[in-house]
Amino acid sequence: MNRDDILQEEKGARYSGVLAASVAFVIWGVLPIYWKLLQGIPAYEILCHRMSWSVLVTFGLILILGKKRSLWQALKNPRTVVIFTLIALLLACNWLIYIWAINAGHIIEASLGYFINPLINVLFGVIFFRERMRPAQWAALFLVCCGVLYLTIYYGQFPWIAITLAVSFAIYGLLHKKTSVPPLEGLCLETIVLFVPAVLFLLVMETKGYGSFGHISLSQSLLLAGTGLVTAVPLLFFGYAASKIPLSTLGLLQYLAPTINLLIGIFMYGESFPKERMIGFTLIWVALLLYVGENMVRRIRQGREVL
Repeated sequence: MNRDDILQEEKGARYSGVLAASVAFVIWGVLPIYWKLLQGIPAYEILCHRMSWSVLVTFGLILILGKKRSLWQALKNPRTVVIFTLIALLLACNWLIYIWAINAGHIIEASLGYFINPLINVLFGVIFFRERMRPAQWAALFLVCCGVLYLTIYYGQFPWIAITLAVSFAIYGLLHKKTSVPPLEGLCLETIVLFVPAVLFLLVMETKGYGSFGHISLSQSLLLAGTGLVTAVPLLFFGYAASKIPLSTLGLLQYLAPTINLLIGIFMYGESFPKERMIGFTLIWVALLLYVGENMVRRIRQGREVL
């Protein structure tokens, strides 16, 4: 294979990676619409269905893709099982708060959590991995703190939903750094851990006459069953993209999801976005622009040095 063919192949891989990442983040972006369709069902019940159906979907995909051996190896490692038990509990809390927030009319604040999350990841890098923050990163983190403080004082309410989602997802990523399990097998492990409690809870609800599945409209019952697909499919696209494009590109594309969330909250569901909230969000967006811009400039300079 000559140099032109190699370059063409790399270009094709990058294009498919960007496309796959975009699909993943767009799906995550429009998920509030999906959860809103299940609005009459308690968030904890939706969570139990999501955990239960996700096991079936992810395990089925593992069988189809021939990844049973890597899953079995992970299950045989006690340390991995302990870590994934913690990850599963954290993921369940994150999902529960997110689903509740969407259906309680807090889509905008939930989107704020995923705008903040990348900078929480940077802070965790300093705390847990002794990474050094550059001046621009400190400035970005300071602006985020100002934005949160402004929202708390002038908007009159601490954005606990956003902070909880951002921190819990950052800890989720931190724990994943302690393992080498691929994304699909990892999600399967996470949902396996909570599969039995989730199913038992749903059975208890059913015997007591509180269960929704089969007692609501057919379309809503199908949507509950589809929670496994909407969980696994974007993760597969994300996993493929992560292997094809640089993390810097992936990091830029990740802002698609909270941006779509925000727009859906404002224009589709009419959530309040007054001047006070706009100012707080603007401070956080400026922080993100500073963070992303500094990263891009730094990478361009490094590329020139290599050349």
